[in-house]
Amino acid sequence: MIQKLLLSLILVCLSLSLFAQKSKSSKGKTKEPIPAQAPKDSTKTKGPVSLQDTLKNFKAYSGLFDLYQDTVSGALLMKIKKDQIGKEFIYFSHTADGVLPAGHHRGSFRYNKIFSIQRYFNRIELVMENSGYYFNPENAISKSAGANINRPVLASLKIIKEDKSSGDLLISADNIFLSENLDPVKPVSRPGANGQFDAGKFSKEKSKYGQIRNYPANTDLVIEYVYENASPQNWGGKENTDPRYTTIKLQHSLIEVPAPGYTPRKDDPRVGFFMTQVEDMTANDATPYQDIIHRWRLEKKDKSAVKSEPIQPIVWWIENTTPKEFRQTIKEAGARWNEAFEEAGFINAVVINEQPDDADWDAGDIRYNVLRWTSSPQPPFGGYGPSFVNPRTGEILGADIMLEYIFVTNRLQQERLFEAAALGKEIETIPASSSDETPNQHCSLGHHLHQATQFGGLALDAINLPEVEKTEYLKSSLYYLVLHEMGHTMGLMHNMRSSQLWSPDLIQNKTLTDKAGLTGSVMDYPSANVSPDKSKQGQFFTMRPGPYDKWAIQYGYGDFSETELNRILERSTEPQLCFGNDADDMRSAGRGIDPRVMINDLSSDAIRYADERIGLVNSLMPGLLSRYGKSKDTWHEFRNAYLILTGEYANSARVISRYIGGIYVDRGFVGQPGVTQPFTPVSMKDQQRAMKILADKILAPDAMNQSAEIYTHLQSQRRGFNPGEDPKIHDRTLNIQKEVLVHVLHPNTLQRISDSQLYGNTYTLDKVLQDLTDAIFKADITSTVNSRRQNLQQEYIDMLLGIISGESQREYDAISKAQAFAQITRIDSQIKSNISGDLATQNHRKYLAWKIRSELED
Repeated sequence: MIQKLLLSLILVCLSLSLFAQKSKSSKGKTKEPIPAQAPKDSTKTKGPVSLQDTLKNFKAYSGLFDLYQDTVSGALLMKIKKDQIGKEFIYFSHTADGVLPAGHHRGSFRYNKIFSIQRYFNRIELVMENSGYYFNPENAISKSAGANINRPVLASLKIIKEDKSSGDLLISADNIFLSENLDPVKPVSRPGANGQFDAGKFSKEKSKYGQIRNYPANTDLVIEYVYENASPQNWGGKENTDPRYTTIKLQHSLIEVPAPGYTPRKDDPRVGFFMTQVEDMTANDATPYQDIIHRWRLEKKDKSAVKSEPIQPIVWWIENTTPKEFRQTIKEAGARWNEAFEEAGFINAVVINEQPDDADWDAGDIRYNVLRWTSSPQPPFGGYGPSFVNPRTGEILGADIMLEYIFVTNRLQQERLFEAAALGKEIETIPASSSDETPNQHCSLGHHLHQATQFGGLALDAINLPEVEKTEYLKSSLYYLVLHEMGHTMGLMHNMRSSQLWSPDLIQNKTLTDKAGLTGSVMDYPSANVSPDKSKQGQFFTMRPGPYDKWAIQYGYGDFSETELNRILERSTEPQLCFGNDADDMRSAGRGIDPRVMINDLSSDAIRYADERIGLVNSLMPGLLSRYGKSKDTWHEFRNAYLILTGEYANSARVISRYIGGIYVDRGFVGQPGVTQPFTPVSMKDQQRAMKILADKILAPDAMNQSAEIYTHLQSQRRGFNPGEDPKIHDRTLNIQKEVLVHVLHPNTLQRISDSQLYGNTYTLDKVLQDLTDAIFKADITSTVNSRRQNLQQEYIDMLLGIISGESQREYDAISKAQAFAQITRIDSQIKSNISGDLATQNHRKYLAWKIRSELED
């Protein structure tokens, strides 16, 4: 009896112990979330259930990845076929629609990556592959090719159902697409970004599938991502209807890797193609680069022919949103690229079609390359020509060209950036993207070309050019925009040096430029070619691919041997083939070193051309009132004309200033025919010529001074409670002058002037600063100083004091500080010995003396 009781007690204790362990092991255990309305795992149901039975209440979308949408909840499932596991695919995303404050605009190309599908027990993983490194398989080190190279897992998804017979799997697509796993849709915040528009937190409940398009070689999904911010600090623009709720439509494309047969082409620094950077980890070279250019797959039908039609041409469609009056011009401009491809051995390589109004496809379909038009509240560009590629090979798989309607209107682009006090900001209008692919492909030509076109229109009106020529002018501007953006989709980078093709004496020779091109390339941001003498007017913009473009296309697309390709590249030293991209250009103060690589310039003597442009602006100003004071309208258009003309003045000042301390660069290889030394300082003669023009036309007491009649009519049209009637005349003048000072006094410029003295520069730093000081003080040191000069002199003093005190935001070397100190003491001596002038002048000089004394005696 006692034994039975003891045995029962032991069994009860054992049961309690097992129950406690089970409770402890399950306590705090997180269950994996199950997608809404997803079918239950069939292993928990009675009897086998096939995939067909599981999906009987789902709408099917067959294609590269079969998709199934629940007809009740909208939840989406994806089938992974057995042969897709372990395989690589291409992921590409672009903005189908968005709002600019949130960092998205229609047509913005974003991520372009390789990913693979891997199975891990009962899960499917999407793994991003790193294609930026190459390991020679014949080198033993290739056995450790994956060492310290990240392969991030973008998503890890539980298998919902497996078909044992076929090996096909079902996973939830919601956890892939109704999330930011593939692409960080909301722009990543950057340090110092306080005050910027913040879309808020991602709302999975409100986000949904917009469109699902499935094809044998690609699967496309448009997702409407919704973000919520209960208390927005920045409301963005008027187009952002309610800043508490922001919707961004993003298209995800999963693309089959193209069939073999495409041979990548290696990049070369002498010619400018977009590229995928690949580093050879097994090479011993100083530059172990295996970079590959981006280009289309073009193959001759007749490989034995010198010129042949391609098996598959590059086909473009003009979207049916395009204004009908533009379509013929766009067709002609696009077809002109065939001239360049003939140099590479192709006939009719580019085909331009029109999308019919009853087309059963839309522009978001990545199988079609489309020229698209939008009219945005805040145009991020005038034109934009991105493409997406196979990251393993550089093969271009698709492209779009976005054109903004504002480009052809009389409305100032981004008017807030052209307001009275704002200059030099127009180039920073596209928000930074979270994608590392997009920055290379952004193009702000439309902004600059719009300014150039508006200026040219004013000039043509002033010189009474016939209407037929004005029409030709506008057509040539659109022609150039299309040529430029299409050039990007062929793989070409910007070439900001190509505007140096012809001398000022030849640039108006229409016979010459019509045959060979006005510029060496259509990939530049040139100034509009407007002659002050209407009897000598040449082409306004180039109307065909230039010699550089044809040479670049020949290298990129021609079916040549390595020896023949090297022979093509050796021509890079020919003047008409000169090249410099965005990394080289000097549009921003202190950036770049070669003044020939610049935007808004023209001719091989850009100093002279810019000087003549200033003269043209000065000749146009007095007649503004008579031209815009006739119609029964507000003075808004007159104000815009003033802003456009002074903007052109600023462009010319920037161009001229870059020659001071400039260095000419030659990127030819060692021993190449025609090569010179890599660095050659701009001659002292040209540097001093630039300084004199700046002194006379930008910094002089009477520089940029207009009649009172001009200033009294700079009125913007009232609209509700919008502020800003004050034209801020002094601010605009000073900002043009500051553009010059900020560049010449930039630490990079000053240090380069000193450095280049060691290899040929004879315009030494002390001479440069002495000439600059004279330009700002000498003309009125013994007389009255007008209010514009007072602003300029105070700005100059502040910059010099910032250099010597170390309080400037930039770091200066010791030589620059010493020379700045010499100019400060020189100015101090001059103003103390001159007490003449009116009361305002005397007060101004006392204030300058106090500033200097306070800093030096501190």
